[in-house]
Amino acid sequence: MLALDIRNLNKKYQNFELKDVSFQLEKGYIMGFIGANGAGKTTTIKSILNMVHLDSGEVRILGKNIAEHEIELKQAIGYAFGGTDFYTRSKIKTLTDVVKTFYANWDDGTYNNYLRRFKLDENKKIVELSTGMKVKYNLALALSHGAKLLILDEPTSGLDPVSRDDLLDIFQELVVDGEISILFSTHITSDLEKCADFITYIHNGQIIHSSEKEQFMESYLLLNGSESQLNHVKAQLISYKVNSFGFTGLIRACDFDAASDIKATTPNLEEIMIYFAKKEDMYV
Repeated sequence: MLALDIRNLNKKYQNFELKDVSFQLEKGYIMGFIGANGAGKTTTIKSILNMVHLDSGEVRILGKNIAEHEIELKQAIGYAFGGTDFYTRSKIKTLTDVVKTFYANWDDGTYNNYLRRFKLDENKKIVELSTGMKVKYNLALALSHGAKLLILDEPTSGLDPVSRDDLLDIFQELVVDGEISILFSTHITSDLEKCADFITYIHNGQIIHSSEKEQFMESYLLLNGSESQLNHVKAQLISYKVNSFGFTGLIRACDFDAASDIKATTPNLEEIMIYFAKKEDMYV
């Protein structure tokens, strides 16, 4: 069964447009959702949560249409994001007592376990929490009502490397039994390289590529060569940079001649995003 099935989402604004956005997330896996600021990640996430009125398209969660079964499905969704603005003068306990009333399957035992793991004191006021602790509190809420789909929008922003690594361990623990699935949107692509099973890349409102993580990265090659070699491959490159040693450029693996003497390596996620963004700069 698919945890998330996004079909041909279209939404037009004055200065931006989602164009036929489609991808699927199977149950029990983590999908990294990447793209530059303004690429359409937040609009897509809002569409998944039925917070945007689409021009066309369909979102199915656990086999059901979110527009037709919103109340039921939102019981099964946990949503967490960085930079949350709570009522800052309220205590954690006060806010939790309000939030838990919305969820039929709220589990105090699970919630208290996360409070201990995250070292959160529920008698503290929100204003007393660091940015990282606010993120952890948000996650504790999202993880405490039996959600089958977690939608995480920049959840590790503001966290130090040790805290981020702890959260990545938690995410991987959650999907082990195959019942929970995670859509993880972040700019920290190194986090996805550690924990994601699949990657979906959105650019200018369109899905560029969505596949298993290793396959995603191996679909591209980063070339390093001399300026004279650049002339032989320039037409096939997605984009390139020229430096004192020659050039570095990104190419689709299927467009590269393996017999070439140009050095080719597998890029990381950040490099793929950078060179796609540079493609636009080159042709402006």
